[in-house]
Amino acid sequence: MKRLVLPVLDAAVLGSAFVGALYLRFNQDFMLVLVYPHLVLRGVVSVGVLQTCLYYADLYEDEPLRRPLDTALRLVQALLAGVLVLLAIYYVVPDVKVGRGVLGMFMGLAIAGLFFVRAMYMWFGEEESLAENVLIIGTGYTAQKIAKEIIGRRPWGLKVAGFLSGDPAEVGRRIVNPRVVGTIDELPLLLKHLKARMVVVALDDRRGKLPIGVLLGCRIQGIRVEEGASVLENLTGQIPIKNLRPSWLVFSQGFRGESRLVRRLKYAGEFCVALVLFALFAPLMLLVALAVKLTSRGPVIYRQERVGWRGQTFQLLKYRTMRVDAEASSGPVWASGEDDPRITRLGRLLRKTRLDELPQLVNVLRGEMSFVGPRPERPHFVNALRQVIPLYDERHTVRPGITGWAQIRCGYGSSIEDAEQKLQYDLYYIKHVSLAFDLGVMVDTLKVMVVGRGAR
Repeated sequence: MKRLVLPVLDAAVLGSAFVGALYLRFNQDFMLVLVYPHLVLRGVVSVGVLQTCLYYADLYEDEPLRRPLDTALRLVQALLAGVLVLLAIYYVVPDVKVGRGVLGMFMGLAIAGLFFVRAMYMWFGEEESLAENVLIIGTGYTAQKIAKEIIGRRPWGLKVAGFLSGDPAEVGRRIVNPRVVGTIDELPLLLKHLKARMVVVALDDRRGKLPIGVLLGCRIQGIRVEEGASVLENLTGQIPIKNLRPSWLVFSQGFRGESRLVRRLKYAGEFCVALVLFALFAPLMLLVALAVKLTSRGPVIYRQERVGWRGQTFQLLKYRTMRVDAEASSGPVWASGEDDPRITRLGRLLRKTRLDELPQLVNVLRGEMSFVGPRPERPHFVNALRQVIPLYDERHTVRPGITGWAQIRCGYGSSIEDAEQKLQYDLYYIKHVSLAFDLGVMVDTLKVMVVGRGAR
């Protein structure tokens, strides 16, 4: 829900700024505002364009919010871009045009309101007296990762008060930033002393160490008790697979899957959309094909065997972005991003804008892929990765996608560690799969194509 706070506040500020601009322009006569022609349409267009520019400037991501100067510069750039877009729209659709006076006052009120909202948002997030103190039970990998994520992802309204260990000898040892403040047995006393309202259970090994009675008493008293894997999932948009207990997956909410009827309806909808997009993008696809043919020797379309739904293989189609002899001597190797020497000059541009994926509309029409899902991998790598990464085959329980949650959160993978990172995002997607999630991923993908970066 915290992710929605800033967009909702911005929408309220921009809507108020638009009405306020009209109110000032019409000599503070609110009746003239109410009878303003196409008031709702003009307001929706003006607010929608500016908020879209804020989104494309990454002003709803964690990183800029930690740097006030960066936030201020991005705000100014986004609003200037918004003005240019609005002027273009006014030229094409005169019915939504507002006067220069109204537009000028709207922008002035908007920038003041947006600056104020972000200043307050950052202050509330950074103000330690307003943060919720958290005690983490455990000192291992999971506990330390949770602490790092909470510290590094402000404003989240959380503060790590300390770690609890089962070993009295660890008390006082500094881990990450907070210290080990006591033992697990001292939990009730430390909750009162540190005024903590949340306990995160992050023991990598729980055998004989989990104080069930004490934790139950905390719950009864209104203290939040959270599973470490669930906290990491909410913070990172991933399902961590290191030290993950299978029972958490079994009893965790989500993983509802899709019924046969839902799958058929989804395929029918995607078939129609893919057909329309294929027709719309046909001229662009023809130009890209011509450019590939003229800039390097070899076939325009590159066919590669990939592993898809239920482990079945299929031929993935894409515009060729590498030399034809890229793997002649090495065999299958991972792509290493834009610096991969095998990629052609045009190929770098196609990969950055994701235009090389356009032929996969044919894979969607065939029912081999969806628009959104885990990225299909080559059989050579699947056979190797399933041996070393737990739960790797779970990503084949849904149809692979042209784009996906892992694709917009990570770059190209070039190692087992990268594959493990992507799997954690894929599991999160599989757990929470829904039409709304798919739409959000596609909107983020459009941002990657337009500005060359994603929500990373």
